[in-house]
Order: sequence, then C-alpha cells, then structure tokens
Amino acid sequence: MSDFTSNFWSLFVAGISVVSIAACLLLLWITARKKVPFQSDNTTGHVWDEDLREMNNPLPIWWVGLFILTVLFSIGYLVVYPGLGSYKGTLGWTQVGEYEGEVTEANQALAPLYANFTALPPEKLAGNAQAMAVGERLFMNNCAQCHGSDARGSKGFPNLADADWLHGGGTDKIKETVSQGRTGQMPPMAAAVGTPDDVKNVANYVLSLSGSPHDSLRAALGKSKFGVCAACHGVGGKGNPALGAPNLSDDIWLHGWGEEAIVAMVNNGKTNQMPAQQGKLTEAQIHVLTSYVWGLSNKPAVTP
Repeated sequence: MSDFTSNFWSLFVAGISVVSIAACLLLLWITARKKVPFQSDNTTGHVWDEDLREMNNPLPIWWVGLFILTVLFSIGYLVVYPGLGSYKGTLGWTQVGEYEGEVTEANQALAPLYANFTALPPEKLAGNAQAMAVGERLFMNNCAQCHGSDARGSKGFPNLADADWLHGGGTDKIKETVSQGRTGQMPPMAAAVGTPDDVKNVANYVLSLSGSPHDSLRAALGKSKFGVCAACHGVGGKGNPALGAPNLSDDIWLHGWGEEAIVAMVNNGKTNQMPAQQGKLTEAQIHVLTSYVWGLSNKPAVTP
C-alpha cells in the first residue's frame, strides 16, 4: 500500500474485509431466525420438475459451528497478521521478513562449509571439486538466466567461458563485477563520426580490424573517422578494460557482427547492465562464485 499517495485504497481493502465478515455473520443470523411455514410432509412447499421438493430441515449444528469458527478464525487472523489494508498486524509479520529469516537460517547452517572455502584464494579454490559443485549451483541460480547454463552467453550477454573480458579477467575484477555489478554504456557517436556514409565507412573499418568480411574501399575511407572511437577503443581497436571498452580487433561480437549491427551501434549506442549481487549473496558465496567463473575460462585441474 505504500506505493499509493493516499490511504484510500488501504481503507477500501480493509472495508471490504470487515464488511465481508459482517455479512457472513448477518447471513447466518438471518438464516437461523427465518421460519419457513411448516408442511405436513416436512417440506417448504417448493416443487421443481413436478416432483422435486425442498425439505424443511434446519442447518446441522456441526455446520453452523464450523461456520462460526471460520469467522472467528478470520477475525483473529486479521488481528495478528496483515490483511486490513496497511494495518501490519500485532505480530508485525511480512513476507520479506519471513524470506530473510529463512535465508539467514540457511546461511548459518552453511557457514562451516563456506569457512573452508574462504580460507583459500579464488585461483586455488577453483581446483576444489566440492567448491566448484557449490559454485555451479550458485551460478545456475543467479547467473544462468542471462549467461546461459553453459556460461557461453548470448547476444548482449557476455560469454564467460572464453578469455575475452571487458573489464579484465582476474579474480579481483570478477569479484568486483559480481559484487557491485556493471553498467556499460556506448554513447551514440553518429554525429561525431559524420554523415551516414562516414558511419558505414567506420563500420567497415571496424570489421577489417578483426579480419571479418568487409568492403575494403569503405574501410580505407573509415580509418580516419575511427579517431573518435579510438578515445575508448584505442588506436588499434584493442579496447580498454579500465573503461569496459571492448576489443574490436578480435572476432568476438557481444551485440552481433556485420555492417548493419555496427552501424546500429554507432547510431543508437547501447547500455548494458550487470546487476550487483552484493546483498543478495554473502561474501563467502561471492568468493566461491568468483572462483567458479574464473575457472570457466582458465580451466584449472579440479581435485576431489
């Protein structure tokens, strides 16, 4: 309810709940007091389909008792738990609190196991079979949605199993990325490059850096225009890990390759975001996950 600027909806929901309970009690009371004229055959006098008659029997006591208990239970529930609009209940229970409590309990139970892992540096831990089994589960639960179950990524999501790293592939950089996340931004550069033809020329020059199929004439014309790109990607297009600028001279294309894809990138730019896992994962879990990710591209010998 905190998303709303007034308490109208809170009162509205609370009102519906209270009125519903009151209506149930009222219906039960009216039903109990209503007397149907007695017939000699113990029916109400209503007949359907010529011979289907409604019996004039009172509600069973056990049914009435269960109905009353249900209403009393609902009243008690709404007193101790949230359910009446923004009223928090006497227990102060929340879904977030329940979740956080379960996570804390699980982390405490696993603390001895992780203590053995954090005692080792990430490079050495990557050779521990037990730690890598844990790291794989952490990866599948938190990273595979974007990077794939095999960690090879897809368009717009980096391949973590090769040796190509935007910000560096050392364990310190990987841990920094996992903990704090990353926001990579390529600004639209068409205005700085020049005309649409200039943009196409630059695109072909970029393709030539990696030996990809390209128009050599356009590539020659685009070399001088590449100067505006070199500020981030370097004169030879080798990239800059300090800025997260990708290497344009290899054959790895995060957002697709070819003239059309590069022209779109120059014209429109691109913003990519890797969410921070700090706060979601413990420091020990991040340590193990870092070792697992580092091991994907460094292939250390794993021992039992």
